[in-house]
Amino acid sequence: MKKLDLTYKHIILYVLTFLIIVLGDQITKVIVDHTLQLGGAYTIIEDFFYFTYYQNQGAAWSILEGKIGVFLIVAVVAIIGIFYYFKQSHAYQKLTRFGLVLVLSGAIGNLIDRIVFGYVRDFIGFNIFGYSFPIFNVADMAITIGIGLVVLEVAMEEYKAWKISKSEL
Repeated sequence: MKKLDLTYKHIILYVLTFLIIVLGDQITKVIVDHTLQLGGAYTIIEDFFYFTYYQNQGAAWSILEGKIGVFLIVAVVAIIGIFYYFKQSHAYQKLTRFGLVLVLSGAIGNLIDRIVFGYVRDFIGFNIFGYSFPIFNVADMAITIGIGLVVLEVAMEEYKAWKISKSEL
């Protein structure tokens, strides 16, 4: 069995990050739920950034709308995969580990919504160069940033391996 090589400091960081993301996600959703009507909007920056309350029964762009069973299965499989990948990671893969904690936190935040309400509460909206970006929430941001960190570390490791292989020629 592989040792995780986690220090007490890392465990505290991961647990705090998890709690801040999950609680922050749920608290912001409750605030929006109680301050905005469904479909209502509050402009932060004119023609750019706004809050609008939307109950998303699908994924991004409402794909697979109403297929809650699919999302619950995908979430459980993803959570198991995250734990497995975290366990397989090495202590030096700090970005990967932190990224996985962010993805896990976001997945749990949205899973809570799907289990409790049957939909995900989204509220952050951007209009970029006339394109209304899909409305999202704190959990979605954590997932996106987490995946970005994992991809960044994989890319850096691949670049290092490529550079070593070039120097050996």
